[in-house]
Amino acid sequence: MTELRRKNGREKPWKLKYLGIGNESWGCGGSMRPEFYVDEYRRYQTFCRNFSGNELFRIACGPNTDDYYWTENIMKHLNQWTAHGISLHYYTLPGDWNNKGSARDFSVPEYYTTISKTLYIEELIRRHGEIMNRYDPEHKIGLIVDEWGCWYDIEEGTNPGFLYQQNTMRDAIAAACNLNIFNRHSDRVIMANLAQAVNVLQALILTEGEKMVLTPTYHVFDLYKSHQGAESVYCYSDSQTVGEGAKVPMLSASASVKDSKLTITVANCSVSDEADVDLSVFGFDAKSAEARIWTGECHALNDFDSSEKVIPKTFDVSLINGRISAVILPCSVVSMILS
Repeated sequence: MTELRRKNGREKPWKLKYLGIGNESWGCGGSMRPEFYVDEYRRYQTFCRNFSGNELFRIACGPNTDDYYWTENIMKHLNQWTAHGISLHYYTLPGDWNNKGSARDFSVPEYYTTISKTLYIEELIRRHGEIMNRYDPEHKIGLIVDEWGCWYDIEEGTNPGFLYQQNTMRDAIAAACNLNIFNRHSDRVIMANLAQAVNVLQALILTEGEKMVLTPTYHVFDLYKSHQGAESVYCYSDSQTVGEGAKVPMLSASASVKDSKLTITVANCSVSDEADVDLSVFGFDAKSAEARIWTGECHALNDFDSSEKVIPKTFDVSLINGRISAVILPCSVVSMILS
């Protein structure tokens, strides 16, 4: 393998950090029982050694959605010496696996069903976390949500195997809700990975030949990037429920501090109602606030004929004596940075 690497133009070894040992071993990765998988994991990780000062971060295959039996059995036989993290996979499907629903042609009730199913990931994180806490109270093993995102039926006329789908403001709201949840649970969730980046499922970027489109999900990641590497701080929001059919909280929020700046991100999940926000900040002496908003009708999207139909804009907020007032438009995501 060393000679093959050199033959292909790389003289020095790759400094590999994260290594997942088995993927979806409960399903397409082997249809294993957790008792069998954990023995296979321990066997294979023995040969995943550290060389030349490069230390591997070993990740064991964790549960599929709400398979708490899997988590119980994995955690029972792992420790910080053999695994640094376990994975969790959960996809948001408006329908079911045989009829997932359209990425762009959906009703308002389907929109709220999508957001409701997105929010379910918080229960999964909490309940899997409770099991992990019993075996790992010091949080030496992290939970890694390494496959998440919205999954719809493929776009008509595209290759079924490529899982290509469009991306609307519905996906922007779903992404914001997911990221807020991960941020609030960052004591246990140490990494989270959108399933694909380009052209597949809830992608950040769509391409067609020489053309490229930044999706609504991309712009949410851009709004949230100041959370990266920051310290999550307590954030509580109280709002009315909204929805047709499925009911969801109107607001989703999280906050973090880095480099003497406080970032607050808020999503208004309502497709029709503005949110009058009155926010109190404690323990942080804010003198100024700047904000951006990403908003549009829930079906709004960027395509190759018009790649900037929906783009982030500056947003006015009022900051007086540590209190923030703002009117957040329907179906929108806001990032506020206080300093």
